[in-house]
Amino acid sequence: MQTPDSRWRRWNRERGRWAAALAALVVLAGAGTWTAVADDRAPTVHREDRTMRIDGVSLDTSYFTSGGSERRPAVLIGHGFGGSKDDVRAQAEELAGAGYAVLTWSARGFGKSGGEISLNAPDREVKDVSGLIDWLARRPEVQLDAKGDPRVGVTGASYGGAVSLLAAGYDRRVDAIAPVITYWNLADALFPDGVFKKLWAGIFVTSGGGCEKFEKQLCAMYERVAVSGKPDAAARALLSERSPSAVGDRIKVPALIVQGQTDSLFPLGQADAMARTISGNGAPVAVDWIAGGHDGGDMESGRVENRIGAWFDRYLKEDKGADTGPAFRVTRTGGIDSTDGAALQRGASSDTYPGLSSGDREIALTATSYGPGIVGAGAGAGAGTPASGGRSGGSADRRTQTFRNPAGANPPAISAVPGVGGGIAQLSSLGVGLSIDFPGQYARFDSAPLDTSMRITGSPTVRVKVTAGRGDAVLFGKVYDVSPDGKQQVLPAQLVAPYRITPERQNKTVELTLPAVDHALDAGHRLRLVLSATDLGYASPAEPTTYSVSLDGPLTVPTAPAVKTASAALPWWTWGLPAAAAAVALALLLTARRRTATPTPDPALAEVPLQITGLSKKYAKSADRYAVQDLSFRVEKGQVLGLLGPNGAGKTTTLRMLMGLITPDDGEIRVFGNAIRPGAPVLSRVGSFVEGAGFLPHLSGRANLELYWQATGRPAGDSHIEEALEIAGLGDALARAVRTYSQGMRQRLAIAQAMLGMPDLLILDEPTNGLDPPQIREMRDVMIRYAAGGRTVIVSSHLLSEVEQSCTHLVVMDRGRLVQAGPVAEITGSGDMLLVATAEEIAEPLVEKIAALPGIGSAIRTDDGLGLLVRLDGANSSRLIAELVRLDVPLTGVGPHRRLEDAFLTLISGGSA
Repeated sequence: MQTPDSRWRRWNRERGRWAAALAALVVLAGAGTWTAVADDRAPTVHREDRTMRIDGVSLDTSYFTSGGSERRPAVLIGHGFGGSKDDVRAQAEELAGAGYAVLTWSARGFGKSGGEISLNAPDREVKDVSGLIDWLARRPEVQLDAKGDPRVGVTGASYGGAVSLLAAGYDRRVDAIAPVITYWNLADALFPDGVFKKLWAGIFVTSGGGCEKFEKQLCAMYERVAVSGKPDAAARALLSERSPSAVGDRIKVPALIVQGQTDSLFPLGQADAMARTISGNGAPVAVDWIAGGHDGGDMESGRVENRIGAWFDRYLKEDKGADTGPAFRVTRTGGIDSTDGAALQRGASSDTYPGLSSGDREIALTATSYGPGIVGAGAGAGAGTPASGGRSGGSADRRTQTFRNPAGANPPAISAVPGVGGGIAQLSSLGVGLSIDFPGQYARFDSAPLDTSMRITGSPTVRVKVTAGRGDAVLFGKVYDVSPDGKQQVLPAQLVAPYRITPERQNKTVELTLPAVDHALDAGHRLRLVLSATDLGYASPAEPTTYSVSLDGPLTVPTAPAVKTASAALPWWTWGLPAAAAAVALALLLTARRRTATPTPDPALAEVPLQITGLSKKYAKSADRYAVQDLSFRVEKGQVLGLLGPNGAGKTTTLRMLMGLITPDDGEIRVFGNAIRPGAPVLSRVGSFVEGAGFLPHLSGRANLELYWQATGRPAGDSHIEEALEIAGLGDALARAVRTYSQGMRQRLAIAQAMLGMPDLLILDEPTNGLDPPQIREMRDVMIRYAAGGRTVIVSSHLLSEVEQSCTHLVVMDRGRLVQAGPVAEITGSGDMLLVATAEEIAEPLVEKIAALPGIGSAIRTDDGLGLLVRLDGANSSRLIAELVRLDVPLTGVGPHRRLEDAFLTLISGGSA
């Protein structure tokens, strides 16, 4: 029998084989073991193995990083129950290669770690995670949100998925989570509706190494429930307090919830509960139902890991361009691939999570008789003698059925078999399945044949009345898909839901929630509700008794109409060839027009990078509203020109006209004497970064630039790629896949792309958007280095302090018009504030004397004490200097002082700053 997470571990091991085969070296040094894993497509990943002691317990850990010195977010990956940190090594290496610092560990009682298994107790396993976060906060390569607070996400499958949720609830430093096939409330998972899930519970204990490996109270609880066959209140309380649901109101971080459709251990209802709670806390949530689960099937490993990576890119790296996928996605199986016989899969999605009861449709049911024999895969429910032991609702007007719970609950019905039924469960959507219900031990209710096809997405419900001959009634509900001829029935995902109906609830209407599934039924098929007295996976009462069940309403089936299945992809040539032909035709047409419309170059402006004269552009569909109006200015070689203006000033419109993307209504733009038109040859001397660059994420930075240059059709030798890269300062990151880049690195790569060919004029629109202060400083240095070679840079930015430090000249626009143009020093120095620099600190009494001088408005010391900010109020600078010399002020310099912000506000407001 496979352990609960053996299939998941096997999946990870298979993904990790290529990495293990390429492991070049294992070096034993100091406190840990270092390994490097690399290939020609990914950066080198280093692994450090070390034993940490947290709260007196030794934890076996591995730390994965890739090259580069800049700080990066961290990710913790937990493993499944019965496994160890080795099971998640491949995923850790993948995330480390993508630019994260990744820490894995073997939980208490597993692998080489010490301690007892406490099932994610808050003061043990969860506290261990906080200790690991403490360690990450001390690492120099880990990005910090505050002192002791690293930027960190947590993911993991099953047991590791639960600890990611618990960590987010107990430690506010967790910034994002991605739990996979895990539980929200372990008591509800192992004791659903008060029924003991005995087979899975037993597998849990044995895969953990036996009862002696567990904390004593857990072992005692398991043995007590296993003997009685019925969970008590203490058992439920013990598991509930160690479940994420106990701190659900505290989990307020972005959560990607991945749950399995073939999972009788942690069914879809567990994911539904966590999604509703976390989204209710106001956090972003996405839900993904994969094809596999704890019962086996396709775990969709590559797609899931990619989505987790994108989730962390968005919420840890703050990459707003990361595709985190839809709010809800479900994998649907339908048809067989004729090439290899594999089941075909297709995703379905919606923009909102539908929950388990969306688009309800009511299906009438009637009681039906069944003959002797086993009802199972391919077995019909034909007419025959009524079930032994009571009445059968053989006619449409009879809605009550009576059946027996056998002595010892044997033989049990069979639905899901943990660790075995996954392949069958996955193929249930193809009309293949296995389930066994023994005559005389169940009630059955059928629908009429469906008029149209229908898909169940969620949990069907039905209202019934139940009575038992003695004690509790323990029933197991399931909904079958029955073929038109009645000879074949399929149990979707092999799932069954248990119910314990105590005597005080008997003979009253109760609503039963059936297993959540995603299953399509064809027209002509029927739905069959079966309520069985036994199931192999659960504990049923050992004493024989009789149950009676009657319907009290229809079967309510959720259809989730907002969830749309993706269309099958068309061959590329069905759309590629027509699109290419249209593009070629359009290019030829535009080229022909350009050749007839471009004015003659002006030799007098051949050395002038840019001259704009009388430029105007009206808003679309407007006769008198201008985005840009009568704009004129000139830019010389070697200048770094800042284009400033409030939102709506016309800056971006001006830049788009400058690059030939839109045509002016009036006026002229000349670049090196050539008039600009769409596709003008002189644009080859212009590099631009305006609305962000689109890079292929799986290629390295260098490969992206080389591919871009090839697309221009210009000789490779003209790219000057090495010079552009040196200025951009990307270093070793060039060999890494772009998907591993931080936002700052992507920006620098985009600037490097704009610099390919070393254009004489470089245009940058908001190049510092999304960058932190160190990255902004690096971008400033890039612009200054580029212009130092005699080239020209035009930069539009809303960060006035950066413009003031990086630009030599300014053009200030407001409402589409030019307000002022000139050197930065001239614009900022035109105010009435002077900076007086002194050789030593000036005493306060002397400052007061200066402030009291005629024509002086105020005087205050600078923060460092070695200067004064003096505001003139009638006096001039010459008179001030004379007075300062008379007062024996140790002058070292006097000059204008006004921040660009003051000047900018003055210019656009028309008043004083």
